[in-house]
Amino acid sequence: MLNIYKMQQIHYIAAQAPKLRHKKNSFFTRMKKISHSKIQDIINLTESTYIVRLEKNNFEFKAGQYLVLNIPGENMAREYSIYSEENAPYIDLLIKEVTNGKLSKELKYIKIGTKVEISGPFGFFILRDRDLNQGAHFTFVATGTGISPFHSMVLSNPGLNCEVIHGVKHNVEAYDSADYPIGCYKACTSRDQGVNYFGRVTNYLKGREIRKDSIYYICGNSGMVGEVSGYLELQGIAPENIRTEVFF
Repeated sequence: MLNIYKMQQIHYIAAQAPKLRHKKNSFFTRMKKISHSKIQDIINLTESTYIVRLEKNNFEFKAGQYLVLNIPGENMAREYSIYSEENAPYIDLLIKEVTNGKLSKELKYIKIGTKVEISGPFGFFILRDRDLNQGAHFTFVATGTGISPFHSMVLSNPGLNCEVIHGVKHNVEAYDSADYPIGCYKACTSRDQGVNYFGRVTNYLKGREIRKDSIYYICGNSGMVGEVSGYLELQGIAPENIRTEVFF
């Protein structure tokens, strides 16, 4: 069975590849007007993860969309999913400082009041009005900063019928877990015990009954997205009810 599952997973990932939006080199990032926004605040959540808070001005978006940010005069434009709710008077971006990430390092220590360039919003990884109007149940699966679109979705839609499953390494990476309704958020920690589940997101899902009437949104690293998507389809979830976004 393991070999058959692996083969089916490989075929699924290959079939899904054109549908997955990798957060690099998007054609759509060249099609929106660039505007300027001031840095309002830098909020440190952990030693390496922080929130960049921007002036909103007249920037409008749907929860789940992303924008492109660049520091004027520098060729470091990067795509970031929006972390804040649609009606917040600011724009929050959840960013993890990475070893080779020049922009993520520079933004962490940028001076408050600095103007940056933003363009957008982009993307179709959003909740559909029809599903919301019908009171559909949503299951959001994320790893790391892939929680950003789901944080925005939950805060933008009070009373949303959903479950959030978040894979992280350490307990402190359960970013803003108190923002979610009680019982909605579950952290799967692979290196620390003590939050909700000790182990990887994929193992958590395989150890429980898969809800067949839910719509699944998956966001994070490509390995997790491919594995979870393939597993859900093998469990009978229709492909149109599995919606994905790949960060890296």
